[in-house]
This record gives sequence, structure tokens and C-alpha cells, in this order.
Amino acid sequence: MTGYADRVRALFDEIDQTPWGPQERALVAEAVALAQESGDERLEYEARMRQTSSANMIGDTDLMLTSFAWCLGHHDADPSRFPALIEPAGDLMWQYKWMAGALRGSPEFAPEQISAVLDDMEEHYRRAGLGSSGVLMARFEDAWAAGRWEEADALQQQLEATPRDDYSHCDACVRSQFAGYFAETGREDDAIRLVQELVEGGFACGEEPEHALARALVPYLRAGMLEEARTAHLRSYRLAKDNPDNLTIVAKNVVFCVVTGNAARALALVERHLPWLVHDGLNAEAHVSALGAFAVALDAVAEAGHPDTIVRGSDAEPLAEVFGPHEGPWTVSDLAARAWAEAERIAAAFDTRNGTDAHARGLDRLRETARERYDVPIRSHEFSTLPAPTTPQTAAERIDRALVLSSAGSRTAIDAIRAALPDADETERVTLTSHLLSALVAYGHIEEASAALPERLSVLRAAGRTAQADLEERLGLILFGAGLEESLPLVRAELESAAEADVDVRADLWSTLAIGLLWTGEHAEAAEAARTAVALFRAAGDLRRAHGMQLLEADALASPDHAAASASAVDALLADPAVDDGRRTRALVTRARLHGMAEEFAAGAAEADEATRLALTIGADDQIVAETSLLAAALHEDAGRPSEAVSRYRLAADRREAADLTSIDVRFRLGRAMLAAGFAAEAVDTLNDVLREESENEEEPASRAITAGLLAQALQGAEDFGNAVGAWAYTADLREEAGDVPGRAFALVQQGRILGRFGEVDDAIEILTAAVGLLRGNEDEVGLLADGLHTLAQAHNQRGDDEVFALLDEALELGRQHDAGWFVADVLDTRARVLGGRGRTDEAVATALQAADGFAGAGDASSSAGAELLAGRLLLGAERPGDAVPLLRTALEHADGVEGLRDAVALDLGNALEMLGRHAEAAEVRATIRS
Repeated sequence: MTGYADRVRALFDEIDQTPWGPQERALVAEAVALAQESGDERLEYEARMRQTSSANMIGDTDLMLTSFAWCLGHHDADPSRFPALIEPAGDLMWQYKWMAGALRGSPEFAPEQISAVLDDMEEHYRRAGLGSSGVLMARFEDAWAAGRWEEADALQQQLEATPRDDYSHCDACVRSQFAGYFAETGREDDAIRLVQELVEGGFACGEEPEHALARALVPYLRAGMLEEARTAHLRSYRLAKDNPDNLTIVAKNVVFCVVTGNAARALALVERHLPWLVHDGLNAEAHVSALGAFAVALDAVAEAGHPDTIVRGSDAEPLAEVFGPHEGPWTVSDLAARAWAEAERIAAAFDTRNGTDAHARGLDRLRETARERYDVPIRSHEFSTLPAPTTPQTAAERIDRALVLSSAGSRTAIDAIRAALPDADETERVTLTSHLLSALVAYGHIEEASAALPERLSVLRAAGRTAQADLEERLGLILFGAGLEESLPLVRAELESAAEADVDVRADLWSTLAIGLLWTGEHAEAAEAARTAVALFRAAGDLRRAHGMQLLEADALASPDHAAASASAVDALLADPAVDDGRRTRALVTRARLHGMAEEFAAGAAEADEATRLALTIGADDQIVAETSLLAAALHEDAGRPSEAVSRYRLAADRREAADLTSIDVRFRLGRAMLAAGFAAEAVDTLNDVLREESENEEEPASRAITAGLLAQALQGAEDFGNAVGAWAYTADLREEAGDVPGRAFALVQQGRILGRFGEVDDAIEILTAAVGLLRGNEDEVGLLADGLHTLAQAHNQRGDDEVFALLDEALELGRQHDAGWFVADVLDTRARVLGGRGRTDEAVATALQAADGFAGAGDASSSAGAELLAGRLLLGAERPGDAVPLLRTALEHADGVEGLRDAVALDLGNALEMLGRHAEAAEVRATIRS
């Protein structure tokens, strides 16, 4: 028994430190099983208490009800041995609050069963001497869910008047629940107020603030608070998207995407979360919400011109439980109709159970809401405008498509060739079987290739190609690439004895040699062999294989030393109208890489985009499309067009995943491009997922630090400064773990800068002091040290410390030593502000003017104007308008074209002139203010 107890309690320790999710669930299940095996019911009671909480948090209603019922039965039978509260296992009376909600979430449970649970809960609370708040909240939630509005109103008001106790909902949940109720009953201003209280107060719990934020989305939009709505959506979805128990939250975010014109994002969310419809069979309340939201999303996609788009993942076998049997994936329009039908069926079942029409009216409201439109663009997804392949209709078309796919190097060629062979004539079979063997070997199907070789030999002999058949019988799969590198001596020997052989035999041997030489890195020799093969294939009338050797020659020469020759070869190939689209796709990829090598990034991106278009047109496999779109994205990014790169990276990631390949590196690049394109909030989601996966994969700290640093920048760009501080701190920790001292110092400087900006001055000074200490004496990081000193000086100034001057002097000295003119001007600007804040006006003005000159010398007219404006304001503050006017006039000239700054200067200049009694001049200046 002791052995069992030790093992189970060790599991308890691990469970209590593991976040909710699959790993935690597996640990709990193991603990329950071991406790049962031990026969110790008290131990099992503690395990099941944990199981109830776990099942509630991950959305397994059936398990939660079963586990709770077992615990409640044992508690009622022997309260001393099985107490209601066992820390940290759980609290049976707190768990009671989840039970009525679980029952009302499915129409399978009758009203009498729900009432009985509520009454039993109230009786248990009364016997335990607990307050009434928890029971009242459970009754309120039941009345609200059933649509008993008068009862719900009365209970809500009673709750407001009831003192809080240990079993009340937490501050976050109370606000969220009431906000949801107010939003549903037309009191959207109150809903917004409660959600803002929750967010500004920092209240949080298991599913908050993500649920409250989701409830506020439509109210925010209707109130014209579009930016607040956008921020709430991105945060809510980011927090909710990994837990299937958050299906209702996701549903509200899907509706937000629909009404804000982000139908492509809505479709992506639907595709991602379709599997959640079968996660918890008893949570029909969430299902009706999700099905309705998914239906309006699919309707919006159809209305946007994509009714026949395939909904990815809709053909998953488990979804047949929800939508019924269906052959293949659903289209957008068909699945929308089916989702509406299923939502209406579930709503009717709820309304029949409850004796109200609340769920039917809820779907009606959803349809009305779906017709609203607000302009809140989110640049995370877009509909593809790329072409789809056509389906070959004739035997000739099937043969041509198979050969084109083979030329492209696509694995889809294998099935296409097999489908084309039955209708091929003798000559076509010779070509098709050759391509089939090459494709099988290329994709590692050596046994299949060996099995197909005898048939290939028969085809050759039947076509009168006896010499070729004899050659292939001698060399076997070597001619198709199997074991070619180590078999090159055999190929050379055959060539030596084939001087008088048929031209097609010699062409085949020279092409095989060229491929082998390329693979062994003998590029010049490979190019020469390829040129020989080209001439022989042309002589034999085999243009397709001649084109293949032309491309091999270009690839063999594709290095900085031979780039011009490679470009010439590939350009000749691309200029040939006889080149098929498969070979053209590969040639465009080579040409795009050559452009990239020559730093002609825009031209390379155009070639890679065309390669992607062709790959999609011919039906190339997902891996090829991923490679071409990834190349296009990288070239667009190098060309300084990150917004263009975003869509290409997204396509590459999607196709990588469709091919069951990792996409984490592509999604890292996607997040980076989003950030560079100004899509910071969207980048947060992407980079957050990448960092989580890197952590799960135990990537090296240095690699994770790069991602964490980008995430921190994205959080700053999204103005989520609290999380940005944490991300920079995590980046600093990872840099330290990786032994990267400058990297750690950089992260600390960024962290300290944000802390200082938001008044956390003591923490900022501590962190910035540590950063500066890491950098002193490192001659390679003078710029970072100077920046750290400047930022630290600013933090000390916020606290009124005299250290500010020494730090600024040190930063100035470093800047002057290294001719960093703009930086010196910026530090002087700070010094002027410090002096002005301490009443040393003349020194401050003189320093500000030095800063203005420095900015001007660095070509930054607007910053120069800003420093002159500072000098003018210092003089106005000292009641010296006469001295201020000439400085402000100069600032006005330098601020020309910088609208906000120019208006600020004009306003101060007008005030100075007014103080001098020069009213006409003041009016003239103020008349130029644009806003």
C-alpha cells in the first residue's frame, strides 16, 4: 500500500504543477487508475477531486459528471473521511457550481434534473454553513440560458445585493457573466463598462479575460470603438484558441471576423476549430453557438465569391457525427446549409426542453448581426487568387498532364502516370514508364521501381528499342538514379563501349552521367556532360529530355563564379515555347535564385511568383508549391516588400502542413514579415505559436531567444506593453542561457525602456544598470552601451537623481568618439529637457539649440524642429516670448510638411506673438493650423 501511495502522491505533486491540457489529463488518469488499484478510497477520492477539475477545464463534461458524482456520494456517506475541501486536490462545494451548468448545456437532461441539482447544491451549501452567492449565481445562469428573462433579471439584481463570500464567482467571472447577460439583453453600454473594469483591473481566471473580451466584441463595434474591438478580438482569440472547452469564445470571434469584413480569417478559424465540435458530446450549448457562427462565416465566404471553395478538414471522419455522412470534403455553400440545419435542430431541442424560444431567437439575432458591417481590417488571412488545376478529360490530356508533373519533379506524377498508361500507345508507354521509374526512385519507392522494371523492359522490346532494353537490363535502376553516385564507374564504362551505339542510348548514358556528377558536386563536369546529352537528345528527337538536360546545365552552373553562364542557359530554356509547364516551373525557380544571388530581389520574386502560379496550375504536389512560394516570400522580403511576403509565407506554411511537413521555420518568417509590414498584432499570434512549439520541441536557447525577441517587438507594436516586458525578460533569460552577453543586455535595455515609460522607475533603473554593467569594456558593443546609458539616464531623471548628468556625459562622449551625430543630438535633446526640468533655462535652451544643429547636420529636419520647439517652449515658460519668437519661426520652417509637429509649433508661435501684443501676426500664424 505504501508503494502505491508514494507513487500516487508523486503524481499529485506533478499534476498540481502541470497546466491544464492533455499532459495533465493523462497524469490525472494514471493517478486515478493507481489509486483504484491500491484499494485506498481516500487516495482515489483525492485523485478524483483533481479529475473533476481537470475535466471541467478541458471540456470533458461526461467525465466531470461521473467523477463529481463519485466524490459527492463518498462525501455524503462519510464527511469525515471524505471532506469537501482538500487542498490542493479541490473543493467539492466549489465544483458543485459546475454541475448545473453541465446539465443545462445538453437538452438530454430534463428541467427537473437541473432543478434537483440546484436544490441539492443549495441544501449542501446550507448544511456546510456557506453563503448563498454561489447558488444564486448558478440559478441566475440557468434562468439566463433557458431564456426565463424575468427570473434572470430578478436573480441578477439579487446577486448584486448579496454580499460576496468564499463561494462567490471571482471578480473576473462575475463581470464577464453580467457583461454577457447585458449584451444579450440590449444593455451594451453596461456590458462594455464591466469588461473595461475587468481589463483595467487586471482581473483574470480560468477562461478570463478571453470570454469577457469575446462578449464585448459586437458591443464595441456598435459603440464605434473599432480599435478596442480589434484589440479585444486578437487578445481573446490568442488566449482561447488552444483549449477546445473555449468553443463558445471562438464562435464569438468568428462572428467578429464576419462583421468586420475578414471573411478569409473567419474561414481559417472555422477550418481550425471544426474538430472541436466533437470534443465534448454533452456540450450542445457550445455546439449551437459554434454551428451558428460557422454557418454565418461560411455564408460570408460564399457571398465574397467563393461558394465552391473546399473547407479543409471537413472530411474528417469524426465530423460525420455532426454533419452526417458525406463523400469527400464539403464546399463552403454546402457546409453552411448543413451547419444552419444542425444549429436549428439543437436550438429546437433546447427550446422544447426549456419551454421557451430563446435559442431560436438567438439564431435570429445571429443572422441579423451577421448583416452588420464594420471596417476593421486584420491582415492575417486572405482568399487565394491563385489558379486551381483543371482535370484532364481525354487520354491525350492525361498523358500530357502526367509528363508535365514528372517534368516538375512532383510526387503526384506517380499516380498520374499510372492513370495514363492504360490509354497510351506503344511510343507513349516507353516515355511514361521511364518517367514512372524515375519518380519512384526519386521518392524512395525502390521496391516498387524494381517490381516495375521487367514491365518497362517488355515495353522497350515491344517498341523495337532493344539496345535500350539491353542497357537497362545491365544497369537496372542505376539509370533512374538508384545508387547512382557510387555506380558512376559503371556508367563511364558503358559510355566507353557505346561509341557506336544508337543515339538515344548514348544520350541516356550521358544524361545519367551528368546527373551523377551533379550529385557528387562535380559541377563543371556535370554541365559539360549535360551539354553533350542535350545535343544527343535533340538528335534523337527527344525534346523533353533535352530540356531536362538544359535545366541541369543551368543548375550545375548556378554559383557566383558561373552565374552568367547559368542565367544564359536558363534564359534560353525559358525562351523556348516547346518547354512544358513542369520544366518551366523548375527553370523559373532556378532563374529566381540567380536573381537573388545577384541581389535582383524584385525580379527574382516575380519569377518565383510565376513558378508558384504554374505549379498550382499543373497540380504539383504541396511540397513543390511550398518551396516556390517560400522562395517568392523570401525574395519579396529581401526586396523590402514584407507585406507581399506575408501571403507567400502563409501559402508556404499551409502547403507544408498539408504535406505533413514541419512549418515552424516558415511561420517564424511569416511572423517576422508581419512585424516588418506593420501587422504587429497579427504577428503576435504567429510568433507566440512558434515560440510555444520551439519550447515544446526543446529548441536551443539561442534559437528561442530570436523568436522571443521578435515576439517582444510585436507585442510592443501591438501596444501590449505589459506582455512585452515579460517577453523581453524571457528573451534576456534565454540569451543568458545561451551565453550571449550582448544579446541579453539588448533585451534588458528594451525591458527597462518600457518599464521607465510606464513609471516603474525603480525596476527600470535596476534592469538598465545591469545591462550597462554587462556592456562596459566591450569595444564591439559601443552603440548598445551608449543607448543603455542614455536610457538609464532618462530613468534616473524620472526619479530626480543627480546621476543623470554623469550618465549623459558618458553617453555623449561615446557618441562623439564614434561620430554618431544623430545619437549625440538625441542625448543633447534629453540633456536640455533635464536642465529645463531643473529650472536651468539658459543652459537648457543653449543645449536644445546644439541638439537642433546636430539633428540638422544628420539630415533630420523634423527632429531639428522638435529641438527648436523645445527651446522656444522653455523660453515661453520663463516668460520670455520675445526670445522665443525667432526660434519658433525657425522651427516652423523646419517642420514644414510634418503636419502634427508644424501645428504644434504654429500654436506656440501664435501664443508667443499674442503675449507680445502682436495680435494680427498671431492670427495669421494660427490660421495655418490644419487641425
